[in-house]
Amino acid sequence: MRAARITSLDGPASVRVEEVPEPTLEPGHVLVDVHEAGVSFPDVLMSRGLYQMRPELPFVPGAECAGVVREAAPGSAVQPGDRVAAFPVLGAFAETVVVPEAMVFPLPDGMSFATGAALPMNYLTVHFALTRRGQLERGEVVLVHGAAGGIGTAAIQLARAMDARVIAVVSSEEKVGTARAAGAHHVVLADGFLAAAKELTDGRGVDVVVDPVGGDRFTDSLRCLAPEGRLLVIGFTAGQIPEVKVNRLLLNNISVVGVGWGAFWMPDPGSLRTQWQALLPLLEAGVLDPPVGTRHRLDDVAAALGEIDDRRAQGKVTLTVRD
Repeated sequence: MRAARITSLDGPASVRVEEVPEPTLEPGHVLVDVHEAGVSFPDVLMSRGLYQMRPELPFVPGAECAGVVREAAPGSAVQPGDRVAAFPVLGAFAETVVVPEAMVFPLPDGMSFATGAALPMNYLTVHFALTRRGQLERGEVVLVHGAAGGIGTAAIQLARAMDARVIAVVSSEEKVGTARAAGAHHVVLADGFLAAAKELTDGRGVDVVVDPVGGDRFTDSLRCLAPEGRLLVIGFTAGQIPEVKVNRLLLNNISVVGVGWGAFWMPDPGSLRTQWQALLPLLEAGVLDPPVGTRHRLDDVAAALGEIDDRRAQGKVTLTVRD
C-alpha cells in the first residue's frame, strides 16, 4: 500500500510517499481503509523529532483519520463496511491503518470523511479542556487564541454549544472570516487583544482563555482574566514556552491549567469512547461542524505539513487518501 513516511528528521519537506507492507489485524484492533486523514501540528513536530513521542525511524505519521472498516475482530462494536473516524496516534497517512478498537468511533450518517478526519484530535482535546480542566459554565466568556486553526475553531464551536460567549483572537485580517464562520461572537487581532477583551467585557475580563499558541501572548492572557479566571495551556505553536511569575496568580485568584489530553486518556483509552458519545449528539445535530480548510492529496503531504508549519492554515488541513 502507499503511505507517507518520515525517514529522516529534516522537517516537512523530507516526508515522502512510498510503498510499504499493509498492516494485518491484531487482537483488540480494527483494520480501517483510510479515505481522509487529519494533519496537525504534532505531525510537523514529529517530522523534526521535536514531539514528546519519538518513534523509531522510519515511521508513518498521522494521528487521525476517517474511512471504512475493512476487518474487525468477532464481537467488535464496529463491523466491516462501517463508516468511522479513528485515532490511531500513528499510521493514519496511509491507505490502511490498524487501530485499537477503543479508538474507533462511529460517524454520523451523511458526515463526509473529510469532516470525520477533522474531529478526533481537536474536538476531543477541546472537550477535555473546556469540560474537565476548564470547568466551563453556561454564560461565561471564553477567549480563544489561534482561533482560525483546528484547535481554535473546535474551541469556538464547543464553547458556543456550552452557551458561552466567545472572543476569537487571530493573527491576521485574512483569518477573521474563518473564526467568524466557526461561530465566534467577536473576532479581534492578536495585536491589542488584551485591550479588546477588556472593552468587550466592560473591563471585567474573560473567564477562560484557550491557548494553543503560547509565546509572548501569555502574560497579556493572564492580564485579561476575570477574577477566578482560568488560562488553559494546550500547546505552543508559537515555538516559545512561556514562563509565569506565580505572584500574578494571587492578584485575582486566577489559575493556569495544564491540558494534557494524552496524559488523561493513555491510562484509560476507553475514556475516548465516553468523550465521543458526549459529542455525538452535537455532531448529529450539526452544532459541531469542523471547518475543513485545505485538502491535499496524499502525494502532497509535504505541502500539507508545510502549511501548518508556516502558520498559514485556516480550519483543518486534511489529506485525501482515497476518492
